[in-house]
Amino acid sequence: MLRIWKATINSRNGMAFAFRSEQAIREEVFALILSLPVAWFVAATAMRAVELVCAVAFVLVVELLNTAIEKLADRLTMDHDKQIGRVKDMGSAAVGVALLMAGAFWIIAIIERLGFL
Repeated sequence: MLRIWKATINSRNGMAFAFRSEQAIREEVFALILSLPVAWFVAATAMRAVELVCAVAFVLVVELLNTAIEKLADRLTMDHDKQIGRVKDMGSAAVGVALLMAGAFWIIAIIERLGFL
């Protein structure tokens, strides 16, 4: 139980630091909070609502990983390094793909709600 408690504290600390230091994290937390009630209006079923919220949560997960990569890369060197730049770009691309996926889920759910699917 002690290990689980310590892991929970570490997770809370990581989220708090990311929230304080990254605008993108704050925006995605806001989107996640907003998605909770909106998903219930958009979704045709309870399961679809859960899927919509999970899609937004997935974007937050990828953004947290991207932020961790960027913080680590900046810790290694603040000098311009081509390889580190590529790694940061790949992290950003992962966030972009996650956003496209979430957007597709929401668009499909809206089309489904409007009766076109």
